[in-house]
Amino acid sequence: MTDTTDAPRAPGRPRSIHADKAILEATLDLLAEGNSIEALSIEAIAGRAGVGKATIYRRWSGKETLLHDALCQLKPPPPEPLGRSVREDLIALVSCSGGHNPDARVDRIVPCILPLIKRSPERWYQLYQDIVEPRRQRLREVLRRGIALGEIRADLDIELAVSLLTAPLVVQRLLCANPDLDEHDLPTRLVDLVIAGIAAR
Repeated sequence: MTDTTDAPRAPGRPRSIHADKAILEATLDLLAEGNSIEALSIEAIAGRAGVGKATIYRRWSGKETLLHDALCQLKPPPPEPLGRSVREDLIALVSCSGGHNPDARVDRIVPCILPLIKRSPERWYQLYQDIVEPRRQRLREVLRRGIALGEIRADLDIELAVSLLTAPLVVQRLLCANPDLDEHDLPTRLVDLVIAGIAAR
């Protein structure tokens, strides 16, 4: 495939959105095929995307910034809380934690990030946080609304509550920590258990 994206551009001409998508998709495809993050090269990504390396470097400063953007797009935006009830909104958000993604590559790529955090936390910890932070922020908003409505106690440790709501489901879905738990109704049971402890007295 001929790379036309390296040709000189007229001043003010927007960069190719097609090239952006091709580069991000190539990065994810290569990871899903079993290439480790450490071994993945700009050369391989450029070859798969059908662009020159210069095209990539005009958009990203290096492999880590490209990986950051590619991996962050794996997780779809968290659902917008409907606002009908705090319980319903928490269940909807918790259901997405560690859950199945319409992008089949997720199940092959995301588990590979976790060992990297242990081996090189200064490089990969922030990436993982950026992936999960949008969902945590939505949970915080719902919990704060519950406090304002008087449904949740005012002295709630919000960060601890967010972890209580998300961590068990992530561990269960990634590691099948307890095979006796039914994942189908686990988000509802988890939310109800946590709400019983944080509800206003």
